[in-house]
Amino acid sequence: MLEHDGVVIRNAVEADKEILFRLMTEDEEWTKFNGPYFPYKTPTFEGFGSRFFTRLRDSPENMVIEYEGKPVGTVSSHWESEATRWLEIGIVIYSQQDWGKGIGRKALVPWITHLFETHEIERVGLTTWSGNPRMIACAEAIGMQVEGTLRKVRFYQGVYYDSIKMGVLREEWFGSQT
Repeated sequence: MLEHDGVVIRNAVEADKEILFRLMTEDEEWTKFNGPYFPYKTPTFEGFGSRFFTRLRDSPENMVIEYEGKPVGTVSSHWESEATRWLEIGIVIYSQQDWGKGIGRKALVPWITHLFETHEIERVGLTTWSGNPRMIACAEAIGMQVEGTLRKVRFYQGVYYDSIKMGVLREEWFGSQT
């Protein structure tokens, strides 16, 4: 379990399953910002439990974000290339009611620290798109930098958007967290 400024990052427990399923499926506004150009289909409760929830419960790369004693989102990490130690992260706060409270920023601080402390890596990356300015602002607020922009590579609802590559180096992270 990781904690920072009122936010807890932890593995899922069975009692989270229904809560997280409702969060993900009752208000799917989050899907408009979390890579909406990728196909998404509302999962069934059974499908959610056997795939997504199992990863949250059993994998150290996928964890629940808890705020004020309740699950509100998830953080994740995945190897873009394990051979070259290229690690990327993701984050989703599901309910619009929890947006704008700084929860994402508060969750990413212990998550990135944890990843640097548990992996032999020199950089943590995050990829978003120009249609998600809140994610860009959140990442910049914790010290991540825009490292690259792939212009007009995301087509969504008749508009082209940029893919934004962001990252932070180990020495920058620990220098900025003191």
